[in-house]
Amino acid sequence: MKKYLSIISLMVFTLAVSAKQIVVCSSCSVKSIQKAIDLSTKGDEILIKEGIYKEHDLVITKQISIKGENHPTIDGELLGTVFSIKTDSFLMSGLKIINVGHSYTKDFAAVLVSKSKDFTISDMILEKVFFGFLIEKSKKGIIENNFVSSENTDEAGAGNGIHMWHCFDMTVRNNEVHNMRDGIYFEFVKRTVIYDNHSYHNIRYGLHFMFSNNNEYYRNKFENNGAGVAVMFSKFIKMRDNKFILNWGTASYGLLLKEIYDAEIHNNTFSDNTIGINIEGSTRINYSHNTFKSNGWAIKVRGACYKNNFSENNFIQNAFDIAYNSKLNGNRFDKNYWTEYTGYDLDKDGVGDIPYRPVKLFSYVVNQTPETIVLLRSLFVDIINFSEKISPVFTPDDLMDNAPSMFMIE
Repeated sequence: MKKYLSIISLMVFTLAVSAKQIVVCSSCSVKSIQKAIDLSTKGDEILIKEGIYKEHDLVITKQISIKGENHPTIDGELLGTVFSIKTDSFLMSGLKIINVGHSYTKDFAAVLVSKSKDFTISDMILEKVFFGFLIEKSKKGIIENNFVSSENTDEAGAGNGIHMWHCFDMTVRNNEVHNMRDGIYFEFVKRTVIYDNHSYHNIRYGLHFMFSNNNEYYRNKFENNGAGVAVMFSKFIKMRDNKFILNWGTASYGLLLKEIYDAEIHNNTFSDNTIGINIEGSTRINYSHNTFKSNGWAIKVRGACYKNNFSENNFIQNAFDIAYNSKLNGNRFDKNYWTEYTGYDLDKDGVGDIPYRPVKLFSYVVNQTPETIVLLRSLFVDIINFSEKISPVFTPDDLMDNAPSMFMIE
């Protein structure tokens, strides 16, 4: 046994001795990043000193580390992708990358990672980029503590901040992304966690993912994006402790759910959005302990949504709490707090003694004729809502909260 331990120790010592640090600076023997890559071998570290380096199309196929001192600037001069990484077990940190090339036919990125695993990219500043991080067919990577931005205002000519395609077992945490097309975009991504990110002022979506199952999103802030957040064609999703705020516009929402199945949406805040959650064709979702405050519509159910549970949520001062486009209801509302509820609690158990109907006739009218929104808060609207409450004709007669909470849910 001692013999084998000695052999292992010798191997580790040999690797440590053989690995070297290559320093890049204007006064060093190695003045370019490309030359440092050419000189490097497996296990080496490239340390880039502060300065400006006008380089692009830097291809890395060796298991090395690249670190920057005081965020040296790598200027791509709008000529294409800056770093293309095609190796496992690499580390990149502490760089500032600017002026990535733009194209309508090619996906140029500040950092392209292809068919890699067990890697970390951290503490990067990406400015004036097309795509920020473009990760494809990779696994077990970490993208953390990065800042990504662009100056694009045209959706067709903009790329995504953190873009993943055909990846799994990834971690995306504590990144700040703004002024991109989509802040974070996933397609065919599995078993990935996304948390503590701030995605704001993006042209289209703060977060957009499709065909991506078994993922978890928590403690993210999605703020003032063009259309909000879109979650589509996926299942077994967990979204908790996120903030969806100030996503406001004629075609905007905090969160769009389209063809989503078997998901958990828990303890999120939807505030000051045109629509808090816009739901289409989504089934077996549990919505619990979420707060919907000061939205145009808290929840819009477009259709084909069944076996969803809305329990112990707060609906606070929304113009409309629930909107349905059908008289049929296959969902359950239970123990939610509604500021519009005017019932009573004679037995003082904290639960309203009469059910609450959250779907108002006027919300149905507005769905059919948007121009009628100008009548909101008028006496006429109060009258038609009251008449529909007494004898439902246009709204689902079985859609009610039978145990409305008298107090806000904590």
